Amino acid sequence: SSEKRMKRNLSQQRAIAHLSGPMMVLAGPGSGKTSVIVERTAYMTGEGEIPASSVLVVTFSRAAAKEMRERFLKFTGQTSTAVTFGTFHGVFYGILKQAYGLGAGNILSEEEKYAILKEMTLEFGQELAQEGDFQEDVAKEISVVKGGRISLDHYYSSCCPDEVFRQIYNGYQKALRQRRKLDFDDMLLCCYELFVKRKDILAAWQNKFQYIMVDEFQDINHLQYDIVRMLAKPRDNLFIVGDDDQSIYHFRGARPEIMLNFTKDYPEAETVTLDVNYRCSKRILSSAMQVIGTNKKRFQKHLQTPNPEGAPVKIREFENPREEYLEVVSELRARLEQGDKLEDTVILLRTNQEAEGLVGALMERQVPFNM
Repeated sequence: SSEKRMKRNLSQQRAIAHLSGPMMVLAGPGSGKTSVIVERTAYMTGEGEIPASSVLVVTFSRAAAKEMRERFLKFTGQTSTAVTFGTFHGVFYGILKQAYGLGAGNILSEEEKYAILKEMTLEFGQELAQEGDFQEDVAKEISVVKGGRISLDHYYSSCCPDEVFRQIYNGYQKALRQRRKLDFDDMLLCCYELFVKRKDILAAWQNKFQYIMVDEFQDINHLQYDIVRMLAKPRDNLFIVGDDDQSIYHFRGARPEIMLNFTKDYPEAETVTLDVNYRCSKRILSSAMQVIGTNKKRFQKHLQTPNPEGAPVKIREFENPREEYLEVVSELRARLEQGDKLEDTVILLRTNQEAEGLVGALMERQVPFNM
C-alpha cells in the first residue's frame, strides 16, 4: 500500500495519514476526494490499528455511500468490513430503530406525505390548492424549517401567508403523530432530541463511532451538523471533506457557512486543500476559477492541473432556447458530415426541461445520441 500511496500528491498524503483530532479537507472538483476518504479509512483500520467498527463514514446519497464502501473493499482486498458507510438518514434511522423499536411501517411514504399536505392545503389554504406546485413548495419549506431547527414564529414562508403556513405545518405534524409516522426530517429531529434527553444513549453511540468522516460537507444543514458535533464529542475525531464552491442546495436548507465556520468551531482543526485537479484541461479549469472567483463568501484557493492546455472554452449567448438547440445541433451535424465520430462529445444540461427541446432538435436533424 505504500507504493500506492506514493502516487498521491503531498496534500492527499497528509489527509490520508491524519489519524485523530478534527481536520477539514477542502476538495476542489476532480481532486481525488473519494480516493482520499477510501485510503484514509484503509490507513486508519490498517496501520493506524483503529477497529473498523468504530469508524463512521457519512455521505448524502445512498449511491455515494455504496460507492465508497465498494471502493474501500476493493482497495483493501476484503469481502466485508465493520466500517459503517451510510447516509445521514440511514445512520440516524438505525439509531432510532434501536432506541424506539421503529420499523419500516413508521416511515412516511411520499404518497402519504402529499396526501396529508393536500388535505391540509384544502383545509387552511383553500385557493392555493389549485396551484400545481404548491404542495411541493410547502413540503420543501417544512423540510427547511425542520432541518434548520427554526421556530415557526420566526419563519417567513415564501409560498403562502405565514399564518396559513403555520396551520398547514401544525396540521401536518399532528397527522404524522396520529399515524405514528416520521418523515425524513423527523428521523434527524428525533435523533437530536433523543441525544439531548438521553445522555446514556448518546454516550453509547459516541463510544461506538469514535472516528467520523463526513463527505460533501458543503451540503450539511444545521440539524445534521448539531447531531454530528454531539456524536463526535469528546474526542472530536471529525474529518470533514467538501468544497464550498460546490454548494448548490441552498434552497433545500444546505448552509455552506457551516463549512466556512468550521475552524471557528474547532480552532485546533488542521486544514488541507486538495488543489490539484486531475479531471480537466488547463483552459477549462482557469475558466471555471474565473467564474467561481467572483463569489463573495468562499475559501480562497487556487486549483492547478497537470493536464494539457486543451481547446479554448467558448461562451455563447442566444436570444432563446430554440436558437441555442439549433446552433448546437448544426455544429454537431457539420462534424458528422466531416466524418467525425461524436462518441467523445457530451452535452450537459442544467435541468431536465432543457433536455426536451434539445432532444427534439437532435431528432429533427438526425444526429444520433445516447441519453
